[in-house]
Amino acid sequence: MKTKTLKKNKVNVVTMGCSKNLYDSEVMMAQLKVNKFEVEHESKINDASIVIINTCGFIESAKEESINTILDFVDAKKEGLVEKVYVSGCLSERYKDQLEDEIPDVDAYFGSKELPNILRTLNADYKHELVGERLLTTPHHYAYLKIAEGCDRPCSFCAIPLMRGKHRSTPIENLVTNAKSLAKKGVKEIMLIAQDLTYYGLDLYKKRALADLLKELCKVEGIEWIRLHYAYPTGFPMDVIEVMKEEKKICNYLDIPLQHGSSNILKAMRRGTSREKTTKLIQDIRAMVPDIAIRTTMIAGYPGETQEDFQEMYDWVGKMKFDRLGIFTYSHEENTHAYNFEDDVPSKLKKERADSIMDLQSGISFELNTKKIGKEYKVLIDRAEDGYFIGRSEYDSPEVDNEVLIEKNEHTYCRIGDFVKVKITKSDHYDLYGELVG
Repeated sequence: MKTKTLKKNKVNVVTMGCSKNLYDSEVMMAQLKVNKFEVEHESKINDASIVIINTCGFIESAKEESINTILDFVDAKKEGLVEKVYVSGCLSERYKDQLEDEIPDVDAYFGSKELPNILRTLNADYKHELVGERLLTTPHHYAYLKIAEGCDRPCSFCAIPLMRGKHRSTPIENLVTNAKSLAKKGVKEIMLIAQDLTYYGLDLYKKRALADLLKELCKVEGIEWIRLHYAYPTGFPMDVIEVMKEEKKICNYLDIPLQHGSSNILKAMRRGTSREKTTKLIQDIRAMVPDIAIRTTMIAGYPGETQEDFQEMYDWVGKMKFDRLGIFTYSHEENTHAYNFEDDVPSKLKKERADSIMDLQSGISFELNTKKIGKEYKVLIDRAEDGYFIGRSEYDSPEVDNEVLIEKNEHTYCRIGDFVKVKITKSDHYDLYGELVG
């Protein structure tokens, strides 16, 4: 039974998964708004007549979360709390037929590249002149900038090419225009995202052109920080590090998913590299930019991973001392190369191995953070919360990395979106505490 009046022309967009999905939702929201829809992202009011769920299909846990969210809104539809439920994104791209059979109460399913079809279903027009325009869901001072779509890499465990297709770079001039538009909105930090940043330009310019793109983005007035996410290690273009070294706007930060520390497992994963080559790459990067913060991700429990393989990864993580590290347990994904192998590491053991790596990383993070006490950093203030102003240094990305906490008091005031100078006074495993300087 309907308990409230629903706004007929209001759309609630719900995003699951990664920042690349969030970017897609922001593009969708801009198109909806120009078509005279009232649109909100993950609305807390729940008065929208239409819900669009932008799903994730990356690994089993992400699929489960997306499916549970779909079921929740289907239930809301049955109760009259919403009129139309649409599903888009990676899960829908990959499993559309099964979803239509198993959850038929959804009004329509769309893949990850079907925004014009979504709009057509809502009697709206796709506005080509809006390409690159978005309604930001992030705080006003930072935004993600997707520079490419899809992936050509052959990684055995990954289903992303099944959902996102082949690599497609966005032209440099379009990205510069997008960055200028973001700067006009007050954005000071842009985070470059793609399935693989380092492949950028090969399709358009017949060469790796990430360094060229960075040089052009550095010319955009108003953008003060440029951050690099998701760089593939094999064939890494070192001219990117040269530009990072030369350009102050590029944060000394690199997100480079390495996936494992055993050469045997890296070969099985079809990563095109070895532990030895990866070690040299990281050493070379650190030699060029000594204070760079390197974030990486690992996978525990890949098919055939022995205790010796895991120990090799554990020892390697301890030796490399990455600034940031996350770890997934292996997810056995249909239609990937690794699906041909037996998923032979028990779930409990996968989790134990992942927890062991995170315990090790916690100690590394504490050690690295302790060394920052007494040092001064430029900090971008993200929010105020629980008696603190909370921000980040150039070495940390939003949501996933360290934060810098500055205690509120009568002598301390920070404005959200401003840069401040902070002296670190204490630290813990994953956060820094400091006071304003000057």
